[in-house]
Amino acid sequence: MDFKAACVIGWPVEHSRSPLIHDYWIRQFGLQAAYRLEAVPPERFADFIAHLADHGYVGANVTVPHKEAALALSAPDALAAAVGAANTVWLDDGVLRATNTDVEGFVASLDAGVPGWAGEVESAIVLGAGGAARAVVSGLIERGVPRILVINRSLERATAMAERFGERVVPSRWDDRNDLVPAAGLLVNTTTLGMAGQPPLEIDLAPLAAAAIVADIVYAPLVTPLLAAARARKLRTVDGLGMLLHQAAGAFVRFFGLRPQVTEGLRTLVEADLMRQRP
Repeated sequence: MDFKAACVIGWPVEHSRSPLIHDYWIRQFGLQAAYRLEAVPPERFADFIAHLADHGYVGANVTVPHKEAALALSAPDALAAAVGAANTVWLDDGVLRATNTDVEGFVASLDAGVPGWAGEVESAIVLGAGGAARAVVSGLIERGVPRILVINRSLERATAMAERFGERVVPSRWDDRNDLVPAAGLLVNTTTLGMAGQPPLEIDLAPLAAAAIVADIVYAPLVTPLLAAARARKLRTVDGLGMLLHQAAGAFVRFFGLRPQVTEGLRTLVEADLMRQRP
């Protein structure tokens, strides 16, 4: 079996849990393979991925701040082009291809946490309008959610989302968020608010219907104040770790040709690491 290596490229990148996740699957499949961290500053990124094979890699995950550059420097699929960012690149007969596995990661996480959710949700709220929000909105549209309110501090960025994704997306003002909550069957936080070291997300969940779902893509802490408030109301919740694990599965199959499973064993391993190494 030929040895294969992949990596995660970021600046900084030391905090990434990707090696822990991919090494787990490499051991599980018994592969002759490796997965490494590559700290690459923005000014070196283009050269690095142009010579990915020379560095010994068949592919790479791409994280902040390189996702938009990765899109521009590769042959992206329709999904990455729609999101406007790539988080996974790989070599295919010498061609550097790209996709955005955050989309499938988010949707798969919802499917696992709340089976059948897509048939229930008539209206969703997405907090934020960055790259993660674009991935979430793309997934919601793919699964047929009729109406998606994008609420952001910059209304211009929320409006740009509507222009990108079409009439199902409704741009909304941040200051109006509490007034808009009652209509949501699904509320998703894609901002850094509530993340360790960041300000809390201030939003009133009291008007949400009892059947509503609350999701947070933040995974450190695993139970954010938003999720804690939702659980106090006995609402269904989906944390950010599921998205992290499922997006990694989408990358792994492109690097190594095998589709891994997101298991409780893997989740327990990453949860323990998050508890040991709080960001």
